[in-house]
Amino acid sequence: MVIKSAEDLKRLKEEAKALTGIRAGQGVEIIVGMGTCGIAAGAREVMSAILEELNKRELADVRVTQTGCIGMCEKEVLVDVVRPGEKRITYGNVKPQDVTRIFSSHVINGQIVDDLVVAKLD
Repeated sequence: MVIKSAEDLKRLKEEAKALTGIRAGQGVEIIVGMGTCGIAAGAREVMSAILEELNKRELADVRVTQTGCIGMCEKEVLVDVVRPGEKRITYGNVKPQDVTRIFSSHVINGQIVDDLVVAKLD
């Protein structure tokens, strides 16, 4: 699916939420920076790649959300991965082609993708 508007993105997000059936506090959470700076850097395309990867892998324990600008505009597109009981990892300069690696390494296997990390938060 090609995302051409905010409504397309919203619809895709709702479809993904319905597929996963996740509630807050359970499973892995992926947060995409969708502020103006993130969108200008390609956040819509990264969000689309994340939702496609989620759908392809049929993961039921991953929740995808979005946030506004967090002040690291030069590092956009920013993607956070929060695994239960682990530090929140912020990946920067994420491109759609990085999404498969983030999923296979970190989301699924818990192995941080060091070359994309810009922050580790408690």
